[in-house]
Amino acid sequence: MQTGKINVQTENIFPIIKKFLYSDHEIFLRELVSNAVDATTKLKTLSSLDKFKDEMGDLTIEIILDPSKKTLTVKDKGIGMTAEEVDQFINQIAFSGAEAFLKKFKGKTEDEQSGLIGHFGLGFYSSFMVSDKVEIRTKTYKKGAGTKAVRWECDGSPEYHLDECDKADRGTEIVLHISEDSSEFLDENRILELLKKYCKFLPVPIRFGNEKTWETSETEKDEKGEPKRVEVEKPRMINNTNPLWKQKPSDLKEEDYNTFYHELYPMSFDEPLFSIHLNVDYPFNLTGILYFPKLKKNYEVQRDKIQLYCNQVFVTDSVEGIVPDFLMMLHGVIDSPDIPLNVSRSYLQSDQNVKKISGHIMKKVADKLEELFKNKREEFEKKWDDIRVFIEYGIISEPKFYERAEKFCLLKNTEEKYFTLEEYKKFISDAQTDKEGNLVYLYTSDKEEQFSYIATARERGYDVLMMDGPIDNHFINTLEQKFEKTRFSRVDADVIDKIINKEDTLPPLLNEEQQKQLTPVFEKEVDKSKFHVVFESLSTSDLPVIITQPEFMRRMKDMSALGGYSFMGNMPDSYNLVINSNHPLIIQIMDMKDEAEQSKLSKQLIDLAMLSQNLLKGEALSGFIKRSVEIIK
Repeated sequence: MQTGKINVQTENIFPIIKKFLYSDHEIFLRELVSNAVDATTKLKTLSSLDKFKDEMGDLTIEIILDPSKKTLTVKDKGIGMTAEEVDQFINQIAFSGAEAFLKKFKGKTEDEQSGLIGHFGLGFYSSFMVSDKVEIRTKTYKKGAGTKAVRWECDGSPEYHLDECDKADRGTEIVLHISEDSSEFLDENRILELLKKYCKFLPVPIRFGNEKTWETSETEKDEKGEPKRVEVEKPRMINNTNPLWKQKPSDLKEEDYNTFYHELYPMSFDEPLFSIHLNVDYPFNLTGILYFPKLKKNYEVQRDKIQLYCNQVFVTDSVEGIVPDFLMMLHGVIDSPDIPLNVSRSYLQSDQNVKKISGHIMKKVADKLEELFKNKREEFEKKWDDIRVFIEYGIISEPKFYERAEKFCLLKNTEEKYFTLEEYKKFISDAQTDKEGNLVYLYTSDKEEQFSYIATARERGYDVLMMDGPIDNHFINTLEQKFEKTRFSRVDADVIDKIINKEDTLPPLLNEEQQKQLTPVFEKEVDKSKFHVVFESLSTSDLPVIITQPEFMRRMKDMSALGGYSFMGNMPDSYNLVINSNHPLIIQIMDMKDEAEQSKLSKQLIDLAMLSQNLLKGEALSGFIKRSVEIIK
């Protein structure tokens, strides 16, 4: 038997790094700039510990693009490296300099140390994904022998060159010789786009070339003697080094949050409804700001708007797992060094910390909503239509959220009055209880289309809720499961006296035999695969013909449109054609001897009922109009 160690050859490592280290090659710029920030942060830490006594000077990180030489340079004025450190941190792949630094200074200036980003020691090697050759020119902050500036060069093979160079100032320059197949990274706009994406909030100033802007001149005057506006060239600064989420909530006003919202989303013209400032240091570190936006009809467009940062470095805007799914349509920023990431910092690993963070975010959102409801109910009600989809989705998907949300979840009726779940239960308990003692919640999904049904319900003294949201069918199902002896019914699910059956119905004026005789008269005027003719003993003041759609079938079909019960989507619509056996016009049709006149009047009554349900279209609508004119004549 033979035992030993597997020997990983560097010849095999570089092709893997070049092709597969990161799923997106553009990540290289984030990694190099992050390393430059690390080097600068380390210098600040050493200075605070009195281990670096010189002047730090301007610590701005520079990004220099030279398309003519096909180079891109990242230049910092941080701690730099000696030849020995280059050998340790660059030549020995996957040894993390930031991790070693943290261990060395453990327990000292924790705030400064928390700014160190590196965990894997592979970020530098992402440069080979886009380069034929990479140079490092570096000079350490240290004094004395062995601290001369050095130059390291590698063309992506296992061989490298390391020698002294004439670099005079402290810090490190990484020079990438961009390869032919990565020429996109020689375009100024492309580099600016990546810097704005990944480095917008890094804690060290970053400069990328110059930009032209207009300023009022202190010396030049126009023909009117007024100070002249002149075009000037200024350094283009990339980042906001002190973003709002790093500041104390007590120091901020609503205007500050709104201003920062537009900094995050410059193309958004709407103001957010309100914001939630996250600031946790135990049992994990988490900062951030979440915004409730005004939702558009296309809810999917609203997703992927929350940006995840790790110590102010942008990681991803796919935050599934960190943010509960029902809050994925929120906008904003989350920053945490405690979220475990793989080598590319782009995919979350399953971890207890992530679950705790997700739970905390849900709790903070519930706290904010409850606070707004208790302290500013009128304002909360005005925002309800914009925030209800978040709350309803949360109630459907998260039992723990429901326990909090039942205090501030609102129901709105057709008169624009708002009630909590408990308030509404008390409001309708006397009027809307059926013979079995069940509480019946009447609702409409379209106030205009179902107007006549709403009017009939209100004539009986019943209240009708507005349930016209995109997920209200699922929401209703959830509430029926939560509430005891309660059912929801859309106002057009049946005739109102059958939806809320309180007493025996009126005796019909048409007996069973007459109803059987009249059934074919109505059946021949409709598609029998869709319409089922039934007779009901209603009041003479009710309509002669009413179209209803059974609650269960209609609800299942509606939910299939949202992705559930897909088999229901292929089933035809099913309606009841309810004939009022007590209405004078129905009695008149029964007594008619002329079949043509009988057919004409029955068809007219059916079309009127279909018109009230918005089911009369095209040729059928045109025929109804002509027939109506003839009847009037």
